[in-house]
Amino acid sequence: MVMQARKQRRWLYKTSKLHEKHKLLHATLSEELREKYKKRSARVCKGDKVRVMRGDFAGHEGKVLEVDMKNCRITIDGVTTTKVNGTEVAVPIHPSNVMIISFGEVDDVRKKSLER
Repeated sequence: MVMQARKQRRWLYKTSKLHEKHKLLHATLSEELREKYKKRSARVCKGDKVRVMRGDFAGHEGKVLEVDMKNCRITIDGVTTTKVNGTEVAVPIHPSNVMIISFGEVDDVRKKSLER
């Protein structure tokens, strides 16, 4: 049975719980991190260094400036566009389109999840 697109969007933006949104904020790890932690993906956090793999900014590397839990998007340093009036605006990117190159600060919670 195929679920309707409107129901999928409703779940994503209105009825999904916080612990379910945490899963949506996972990104793949680089080869070195995969070998080190024996994990395929991890949650993106502020301060991580990531590489954009898909879209207009593919190949760009930068630091994660903000993680938007509500819309399930991240903003990356240097991934910006120029508005008509000349101001620079950050472009939000979905975490599934990036690869984590290196972790920022590894706190106790993240350390436990990586060692699991």
